[in-house]
Amino acid sequence: MSFSLSDDCGTCEDESQEEAEVARPLVSETEGSSTEVAEPRLGTGLIDTGDPATELGHSERQTWSRQMDFIMSCVGFAVGLGNVWRFPYLCYKNGGGVFLIPYLLMVFIGGVPVFFLEIALGQFMKQGGVATWNIAPLFKGLGLASMVIVFFCNTYYIMVLVWGLYFLAHSFTSPLPWATCGHEWNTVNCTTNFSRVCLNQSLASCLEHTGLRSSVMEFWERKVLRLSGGLDEVGDINGYLVLCLLATWVIVYFCIWKGVKSAGKVVYFTAVFPYLVLVVLFVHGVSLPGAVNGIIYYLKPDWSKLSEAQVWIDAATQIFFSYAIGLGALTALGSYNRFNNNCYQDAFILALINSGTSFFAGFVVFSVLGFMAAEQGVDISNVAESGPGLAFIAYPKAVSLMPLAPLWAALFFLMLLVLGLDSQFVGVEGFITGIMDMLPPKSFLGSQRREVVVAICCFTCFTIDLSMVTQVRQRLTGGMYVFQLFDYYSASGITLLWQAFWECVVVAWVYGADRFMDDVACMIGYRPLPYMKWCWSYVTPVVCMGVFMFHVVNYKRLVYNAVYVYPWWGEVLGWFLALSSMLCIPLTVLYKLLHCKGSLRERWQHLTTPVWGRHHLEFLPPENEARLLPKAEENKNTLLYESVI
Repeated sequence: MSFSLSDDCGTCEDESQEEAEVARPLVSETEGSSTEVAEPRLGTGLIDTGDPATELGHSERQTWSRQMDFIMSCVGFAVGLGNVWRFPYLCYKNGGGVFLIPYLLMVFIGGVPVFFLEIALGQFMKQGGVATWNIAPLFKGLGLASMVIVFFCNTYYIMVLVWGLYFLAHSFTSPLPWATCGHEWNTVNCTTNFSRVCLNQSLASCLEHTGLRSSVMEFWERKVLRLSGGLDEVGDINGYLVLCLLATWVIVYFCIWKGVKSAGKVVYFTAVFPYLVLVVLFVHGVSLPGAVNGIIYYLKPDWSKLSEAQVWIDAATQIFFSYAIGLGALTALGSYNRFNNNCYQDAFILALINSGTSFFAGFVVFSVLGFMAAEQGVDISNVAESGPGLAFIAYPKAVSLMPLAPLWAALFFLMLLVLGLDSQFVGVEGFITGIMDMLPPKSFLGSQRREVVVAICCFTCFTIDLSMVTQVRQRLTGGMYVFQLFDYYSASGITLLWQAFWECVVVAWVYGADRFMDDVACMIGYRPLPYMKWCWSYVTPVVCMGVFMFHVVNYKRLVYNAVYVYPWWGEVLGWFLALSSMLCIPLTVLYKLLHCKGSLRERWQHLTTPVWGRHHLEFLPPENEARLLPKAEENKNTLLYESVI
């Protein structure tokens, strides 16, 4: 017979007893360390290790000072640059307002269920990263995979902030440096008037065929990026970008070095400020000539798009990107919640904020693009861009055409910097949480102060980032091409979908969807809607695997700016980045099964047995708690608590 926390969730005591301190899991796995696999039975919770040195310390764990700190941190992390520069472009490209149909459907069957699952899992286990998956130790590779992905994201994502800071520093001159030719970085082909020759073409393709170069394009490629001829061409370090990179990492460090107590305060500014700027930009944008045409173009429905598979694929992929699913940071943020926090309600609130921001950002972007198209006498489709092309080419060009251009440029790039900054430091916080929870207390790093571990991680990422701020000359690695390689492979749709698929499968089919629903009820006081269980068990895994296979079958080699095709060794390096996270899951399962004793069934039973922390025991009814706690005469330092469900 077995016991479960969820069986007696109605007797859970009030969270006030927990206050702000929560225990770490008290056990490490014993697979391979014993020759017998214990049969599950009621009260199995005391295992004598025979090691008097075993630490069972009830280490303190920070919690959010206020629940709003958690909400703002999640908003800051999940609402990022993709909401501003990717969703509006996808919306207009995939049928305007019609795109909202597949998008909202994917929100409810993919985004919200997995978003809620990750937050609830972190809150229930009170751990981040690898330790979160003590709920099914055989699949701790999921924690490793998420930490690899978020490490890569932390490494390359910050470059967008570096470029934004660089543009911001150049936004306080009139005229703006990218608005005119004649600078040292400009060529003889530089032009600011291309409306006549670019009547029916996009800016990039038009200038490519005519040989002319836009002033903003030359500022971006020759001044900011100092773009080389390929992945194998580089040389000196770009000193100005290094200073911006160093400044950005210093800001990130001091935002999170004290943990959630300090980070929870910073996010109030970094999460709210971008919304204020978006509102100001929207009010200004709709007052510009041509803005209405841009908004109409953004929302104009094309019902024929609903029959195209690519539209549904784009909707699903955008959801997993914008909701930051699979990165492990959401479980880390959830682990700092009070045990009885209503994470179910939080998930819907955060989903509404996330998707609402994406939709509203489209009005801001396309009002300005409509103005830009009207000023240049071209169609809106010829100025619409996505990603860095929108942030550092199209929008700066549009701003340069406005009155008081330096003011609007400074506001836009400050918003871009702050919008990305909170995503960055929350991502780093999630990685640090996973590292700290995984390190043995008596190891070198585990014994260090948190500030030291944060400094080591930030410095490591900074060192890798130096390869992305390089100039042209010798043959090594081109900075922008390295960034594109990380962006395309390390945290791509393929890796995130793979991660989300296995998260749903493990929770729903290995641990048990009904079981987890009961555990959630023990935390929040009631069971979530059954649709959550159905999504975890059937709908979401099918959607994830379907979109995953679509990406694999339709894989295309990486091409930069529609011109430069990456060499074969660059592609191999890219797949190494992708597989370094994806293979963590099957390889960890294989390793654990091979190093555990007993028959295959016994190994599976043992390795899928959850490992609980002491905070779980605090919410057991007295009759079960008495069976789990050690006897008074026993030395607690010789015991490990491991409950078998």
